[in-house]
Amino acid sequence: MAKLNPLQEQLLKAGLAKKSKVAEVARQQTKARQGKAPPTDAEIQRDAERARLEKIERDRALEAERKARARDAELQAQARQIIQDKKVPRSGESEYRFTADGAIRTLLVNDELRKKLSSGALVIARLGDRYELLPRGAGDKVRERVPDWIVLDHGQPGDEALAATSEDDAYYAQFKVPDDLVW
Repeated sequence: MAKLNPLQEQLLKAGLAKKSKVAEVARQQTKARQGKAPPTDAEIQRDAERARLEKIERDRALEAERKARARDAELQAQARQIIQDKKVPRSGESEYRFTADGAIRTLLVNDELRKKLSSGALVIARLGDRYELLPRGAGDKVRERVPDWIVLDHGQPGDEALAATSEDDAYYAQFKVPDDLVW
């Protein structure tokens, strides 16, 4: 038991205070002197409310992240389904080369598919590690869902590319290009 002050001793001797109550008060005074006062009800409620609000905010952020991942997965599944449903069958022995991921890729196509690719009627989309030909409409739908999956689209030049192309076309019109030139 903590050391009692003279007033507490006198109250105990006179029978005006109980020994257990005096001991409890003495413990509280010792804790107060050491800076470890018991928290008040208001502090406890404030801490509990703050913890509850933090938990609600964390749960809200986790839920938003989970919904965003689910939405991305749903869009990728839709794009995958569009590619599988609308892909154009490839045929031919002529190689069509394009760049993807910093490397030159090759697809075997016939002359009709080559013309459609160069005019922008067909686009090339990535599906896993394969590349598929898609009609323009299907390519636009895939681009809305997952833009990174469209690898080649000659029908979507940027504004700067359009201006540069018309100037380049005017300059290069003076040169004759061989008919059998295939890159």
